[in-house]
Amino acid sequence: MKTFSAIAYTLRQTAGATFLIAACALPMGATAQKTDKKAAPVATWPSRPVHILVGFPGGSSPDSAARTLAEPLSRALGQPVIVDNKPGASGNIAADQVAKAVDDHTLGVVINGNLTSAKMLYAKLPYDPLKDFTPISLLTTAPLVLVAPPNLPSGSEFFAAARNGGSRWNYGSVGNGSVGHLGMELLKSKAGDLTAVHIPYQGNPQVITALLGGQIQMALVPPGIALPQIKAGKLKAIGLTSGRSSLASEIPPLADAEVRNFNLEVWTALVGPANLSPAAKARLNQEVSRIIRDPETRQKLFNQGWQAVGTSPEGLLSRIRNETAIMGGIIAMRGIKIE
Repeated sequence: MKTFSAIAYTLRQTAGATFLIAACALPMGATAQKTDKKAAPVATWPSRPVHILVGFPGGSSPDSAARTLAEPLSRALGQPVIVDNKPGASGNIAADQVAKAVDDHTLGVVINGNLTSAKMLYAKLPYDPLKDFTPISLLTTAPLVLVAPPNLPSGSEFFAAARNGGSRWNYGSVGNGSVGHLGMELLKSKAGDLTAVHIPYQGNPQVITALLGGQIQMALVPPGIALPQIKAGKLKAIGLTSGRSSLASEIPPLADAEVRNFNLEVWTALVGPANLSPAAKARLNQEVSRIIRDPETRQKLFNQGWQAVGTSPEGLLSRIRNETAIMGGIIAMRGIKIE
């Protein structure tokens, strides 16, 4: 007859075996679920498709840059990366939706205006560019080309003619507060206080038509739009708004025409909402930096009229702050506002 101690020992062994069998019989999902509850959510980021909002229509320059990034980024993250076009208000509608996103799976490809001049141009902008976003990386840049009708002089003589023309001269842009508008006002102050009058148009094709028709004497336009007209002899390139660029290697910088301390580019950047987790931010910057260095990606962006860049989050933030100060100065000086 077993003693009480022996019986107790046998029960303990049997109970232990029963517990072990029961634990092994649990569904795999049950043990995984328990582990997931203990792990931080960012450990498995991304856990579902990532959406990139673009505030411009499909086929636009920011949209093309976003879609070029999305395919290799999807492969790297192991999740679909979906580009959603949310056009309106010069990209500010999409930017606001990114700023108000409450998860780590909504990002935005925005242009410089959304992060720099918008706050000063719009009295009721629903987001704060410096507080409501997590900078991830600068993606692409491109200079603008100052173009004029072919009968006007070149170089420094062009600016002498512009000063003599006074307010009889006009310049065009794609709208109030656009980079072409603010850039020309900045250029006017750098080139000897030109007084040419601004005429807004619906888009760059209308600006080109006005140049060809003689309604305006100058405009800042992207190289991809300017070069065909320049090569055909229908427009004249006065200079680039940056240093020498591979996007338009035959066009000299405006500095060659004695316009000093003037540098202006259009650019795109990848941002997330302010509450984007540090892990997601770090992973995205790492992957974007790798993708931007890829020769195939760089060539695709070049064909779209972009120079591939890629920066640290801190580098993007520095650029935002510097450009905000420059554009803020010209907006205040000229009293430019958008209702």
